[in-house]
Amino acid sequence: MSTAALSLTSPAGPVPRRRFRRRVLPGFPLAIGYTVFYLSLVVLIPLGALVLKASGLSWAAFWTTVTQPEVVAAYKLSLGASLIAALINGVFGFIGAWVLARYTFPGRRVIDALIDLPFALPTAVAGIALTTIYAPNQWIGALLLPLGIRIAFTPAGVTLALIFVGIPFVIRTLQPVIQALPADVEEAAACLGASRIQTFCRVIVPALVPAWLTGMALAFGRAVGEYGSVVFISANLPFRTEIAPLLIVNKLEQYNYQGAAAIGTVMLLFSFVSLITVNALHRWHARSTSAWEEAS
Repeated sequence: MSTAALSLTSPAGPVPRRRFRRRVLPGFPLAIGYTVFYLSLVVLIPLGALVLKASGLSWAAFWTTVTQPEVVAAYKLSLGASLIAALINGVFGFIGAWVLARYTFPGRRVIDALIDLPFALPTAVAGIALTTIYAPNQWIGALLLPLGIRIAFTPAGVTLALIFVGIPFVIRTLQPVIQALPADVEEAAACLGASRIQTFCRVIVPALVPAWLTGMALAFGRAVGEYGSVVFISANLPFRTEIAPLLIVNKLEQYNYQGAAAIGTVMLLFSFVSLITVNALHRWHARSTSAWEEAS
C-alpha cells in the first residue's frame, strides 16, 4: 500500500483528506483578523476620522465650502490636468512599454530601471527639478519663451508634473502583458494575409486594451492626489494653477480643519470612484487574459 493510501486510512475507516491539509500561513480566522486590524489602523480609521470631521458642518455649510468658486476651479484643474496627463501617458507609455518588451538594444536595462525613478524619487525633488528646467529664465523655458510657450507656473506645468509621476503606471502595467503575447498568433495573422497595421489593430490592441486602460486609470488616480511635484512648478495662483490638495493645505494653515476635511471628503469621493474603475478594469483584464489563453 502506498504512503498516500496509508495516510488516508485508519482502523475506523477512511479519513477525510482535508484533515491532513497543512498551510504555511495561519488559518483563515487569524489571518483575516490581522488583515482587518491592519487595514483599519492604516486606512479605514483615518478616512473615517476625515469624514467624521467634515460631518461637523451642516449640509448647507458643507455645500457652501465645497462649491466655492476657488474650490471648484481647483477641482477642475486637478481633474482636468490628471485626465490629460493620463491620456498622454497612455500614448507614450504604450510606446515605451512596447520598446522595452519587444526590442533589445544597448542601455535597455538602464532605461528600464529609470522608468521606476518617479516611484523612488521624492515628489518635491521632482517638482524642483522640473521648475529648474522649465522656468522662463532656465534651460528649456528660455528656449520656449520666444515662441510664446510657457510651461512653468501655468496649467501646462501642472500637467507636465502629473505626466512625470504617472508614466510608470502605464508602462509597468502594459509591459508584462506585451511580453506574454504569443508570437505565433501574429505569425498566423501574417500567414492569413494580414498586414502589419491589421495585425496590430485587430490582434494585438484588443489583447492590450484592458491592461492599457488599467494603467491609465492608475495614472489618473495617482495624479488626482499629487501635491509635492506640483506645488513648485504651479506657483499656486488661485483660479489658475491652484490644485485641490494645495487648497486643503491652505485651509489647514488657516486652522479651518472642517473646511479642509470637507474638501478632502470630496477628493476622497473622486478617489473612490477611480478605485472602483480600476477594480472593474482589473476584472475585465483578468477575463480577457483567460479568454486569450484559452483561444491560443
